[in-house]
Amino acid sequence: MTNVELPAPRTVVPIDTSPLIAEAFEQAQVTELRHSVTSCAHAAGLDGQRLDDFVLAVNELITNAVRHGGGQGWLRMWRHPGRLVCEVADHGRGISARRLDDRDRPATDTAGGWGLWLARELSDAMEVETGTAGTTVRISATLGARQRAEG
Repeated sequence: MTNVELPAPRTVVPIDTSPLIAEAFEQAQVTELRHSVTSCAHAAGLDGQRLDDFVLAVNELITNAVRHGGGQGWLRMWRHPGRLVCEVADHGRGISARRLDDRDRPATDTAGGWGLWLARELSDAMEVETGTAGTTVRISATLGARQRAEG
């Protein structure tokens, strides 16, 4: 036996990531869910154009889930230190690598193809996980960015 001193116990403070919204949705709930996203995002600290941009980005993801992801999806939104995060998941067939790699703005006369591009442009960060079992898109907006930019 060795005389090893055990490390002192550490105090771990959990980061509160409890969801502001966690809802399954289908087409009939899109408008109601968009209103909930608006209210929660505003309460979390987004306002003005940043609020409008974030809500539009989320709406595009919800719409994509309904149109291309099996007609329904799951939305979660939470605060992370300094950020508001929203995740939309579906059970569609996935997004092609070509579509994911395409960062160009769609042609103005194009009827489709705007959703991911808009979500990427209107949020501060976007991550996509996709495959044959579905797609999960996570976007975030920095909280307080406008005040820092003006200060």
